[in-house]
Amino acid sequence: MTAPLSLNAGGSLYDRIGPDALSALVTRFYGRVAQDPLLAPIFPADLTLTAEKQLAFLTGFLGGPPLYHERFGHPRLRARHLPFEITPERARAWLACMQGALRDTPQIGADEARELYEALSRVAVHMVNSDPASGSGSPL
Repeated sequence: MTAPLSLNAGGSLYDRIGPDALSALVTRFYGRVAQDPLLAPIFPADLTLTAEKQLAFLTGFLGGPPLYHERFGHPRLRARHLPFEITPERARAWLACMQGALRDTPQIGADEARELYEALSRVAVHMVNSDPASGSGSPL
């Protein structure tokens, strides 16, 4: 889950988005997460470190420097999220926050936003570890 996203004539997705736009996206995203009734309860009240980790992860995930690896080790995304009940509904809420943040970050072009959203949609499905309706993990 940490291989850089596609390279094309414009470089990696990180190169095409750029660090400033990615930082703006993460800031807008966590502003939405803090207000979401499904997500806020599983996040800390102070989202500063969480946003730093997300920015570091996305930087490497999109083909930029491996900041997350350097600061925190291997992401082990699923293992790090297992203590939290990630339901299909929460995964959809997370994606809705990301979609809104992408829409509100005009520095990120439509093609790059679509590519990033598609990649994060796959990650969100992978993070689901609980489905109260069936008692087990289930895809979106």
